Amino acid sequence: MLKITEGSYAVAEAVKLCRPQVIAAYPITPQTHIVEALAEMVANCEIDGEYITVESEFSALSACLGASAAGSRAYSATTSQGLALMFEVCFNMAGLRLPMVMTIANRALGAPLSIWNDHQDTISLRDSGWFQLYAEDNQEATDLHFIAYKVSEDHNVLLPGMVCFDGFILSHTYEPVDMPVQEEVDGYLPPFTPYHRLDAGDPISMGMYATPEYYMEFRYQIQQAMEQAGKTLVAAGKEFSEHFGRDYGSLVEGYRLDGADTALIAMGSVCGTIKDAVDEMRDAGRKVGLLKLRAFRPFPEREIVAALNNVNTVAVLDKNISLGNSGAAGTEVKAALAGSGITVLDYVIGLGGRDVRKRDIARVVDLAEKGEGDMFYGLRTEVL
Repeated sequence: MLKITEGSYAVAEAVKLCRPQVIAAYPITPQTHIVEALAEMVANCEIDGEYITVESEFSALSACLGASAAGSRAYSATTSQGLALMFEVCFNMAGLRLPMVMTIANRALGAPLSIWNDHQDTISLRDSGWFQLYAEDNQEATDLHFIAYKVSEDHNVLLPGMVCFDGFILSHTYEPVDMPVQEEVDGYLPPFTPYHRLDAGDPISMGMYATPEYYMEFRYQIQQAMEQAGKTLVAAGKEFSEHFGRDYGSLVEGYRLDGADTALIAMGSVCGTIKDAVDEMRDAGRKVGLLKLRAFRPFPEREIVAALNNVNTVAVLDKNISLGNSGAAGTEVKAALAGSGITVLDYVIGLGGRDVRKRDIARVVDLAEKGEGDMFYGLRTEVL
């Protein structure tokens, strides 16, 4: 069913269709509309589940951890400082191999305080054991929730997942979204079947103390599960295409890469702007294309190498900064393409919500083709 709706409400509707049994969240801009809508749905008996009102984001994710451990399909949403407050529980959730899905309306981290968009919040938790998916638009943000639950709850994965979409840019923007009906979602996403759960009649222990003789093996198993998540994401994306006609059968998505000499790499809503800029540059005779990263964890190294084997130059646009190094995606793309002969340059852009326009994309391509990169792009030098 096609409807014009705000991104946050589209996400809330998608979550409802996933039939969550426990929702726990704390309001924080720009995520609040999602959980407000879900609270109303629970109050109106549109969701057969519990909505837990908590005093902080730490408590919200802790409640979801307990719910998942007890065998319930759990959901939360947060952003920025709220996600930072969940840091400890994020590691516990993955370490306990408890599935759930959490929506992140990406927002910059303080200080200084910013309520605008970049990817610093989720990138800062890239090593926590959660798989991370990034949406270009609100249709993709909607669809990725169905896929994320299917992958998270797969018994060969059993890892929590983040569906990330850009705060305000998507969360507060109205776009047309093709929303499936409940019967269609039920045909794709089966009821949650826990692999293990807390049961007084059949007691088990979770989160036990691990001595050095055993701890490393636990981390190895999470690494193996993350690698399996990549394969399961591809399979779940292809199955989604069969059900709904929209193809998510890859962790990356190429745009006009055929015959391209220069490739841009990015993730999130900026990819829409890049596509428009690529069209204009192509019309002007420039051989430019885009490779969108739909997943950042697991990192799609093999897909990147395969997609870019014919280009000469790669410009990575990072809406984050790994301070003391460079952008997170840029760092990993350089490692993936090391020894390939391809020049890879990183550009940190759009931090704290700074606009990225088509002319900025064209300027980045100019810089990359001259070999000038690994920089903060668009700094206001007069205030430095």
